[in-house]
Amino acid sequence: MIVRNLEECRKTERFVEADNGNWDSTRLVLADDNVGFSFNITRIHPGTETHIHYKHHFEAVFCYEGEGEVETLADGKIHPIKAGDMYLLDQHDEHLLRGKEKGMTVVCTFNPALTGREVHREDGSYAPLDE
Repeated sequence: MIVRNLEECRKTERFVEADNGNWDSTRLVLADDNVGFSFNITRIHPGTETHIHYKHHFEAVFCYEGEGEVETLADGKIHPIKAGDMYLLDQHDEHLLRGKEKGMTVVCTFNPALTGREVHREDGSYAPLDE
């Protein structure tokens, strides 16, 4: 069994901050835990916009605090997100993620699992695991 505390993990290398300052994420479950997915608590900062395009990963996101929006670039549709909402990027959807006035805190799961050292590339993606 694995038991980890969010605040304790925020004091370790499991805490990752975006280079552009738009978000921070605490990686509670990672690839080296060998369970087939990763599990993060991510804070999207207020008034930010982040271009994301996970070409090699699927991501499910549950908002449990605050509000924001996701704009899917293929169709320009804006999806308001508030506490209690979930969205799933099941088509590797290229999107813009925005934090509203107070930002939002979300729970994210990735498949394949993240290693914890990923950095968004210029196109908004993470590199595939074999790269």
